[in-house]
Amino acid sequence: MPPILRKLLLWPLHLIAGLAGWLLALVIVFEEWGWEPLQRVLARIGRWPGLRWIEGAVRSLPPWGAVLVFALPSLMLLPIKLLALWTIGQGHVLLGMLIIVAAKLVGTAVLARLFTLTQPALLQLRWFAWLYGHWTRIKAVLLARVRASWPWRVGRVLKRQWRQRWQAWRAR
Repeated sequence: MPPILRKLLLWPLHLIAGLAGWLLALVIVFEEWGWEPLQRVLARIGRWPGLRWIEGAVRSLPPWGAVLVFALPSLMLLPIKLLALWTIGQGHVLLGMLIIVAAKLVGTAVLARLFTLTQPALLQLRWFAWLYGHWTRIKAVLLARVRASWPWRVGRVLKRQWRQRWQAWRAR
């Protein structure tokens, strides 16, 4: 097959792969943005007397118990997401979207905290350690690509300018 014909046939696949990569990168950036701050909030809440005991129990789970506890929030959020879709179907689009956003934030916070608590147990499972290693490498490559992009660099400049203006306004 001539190279030009091959390029012509493969360009849609390259386009789809590129778009999928950017979509995945945006999801990762959202998770990265929310993961640490939300996890810190739940860590503060976890210091409350009754919750401290629960966190200790979660930390001491065996590997398969950690898998079950880590998967539980995703299963618990499914009915809430279905409720949001039903709400949107009833014509309450804004309310449905707010429910989805709230579920995403709460779900991310809970998963981040549970992952922090169960990570040592989860990494004892060979398949999880393998998946986690591959995921962190893929995530690093995608984040490097996003951080090198023009929109990311412009966003960082705008964020820095906004922060400087905010600090100047507060200083007055």
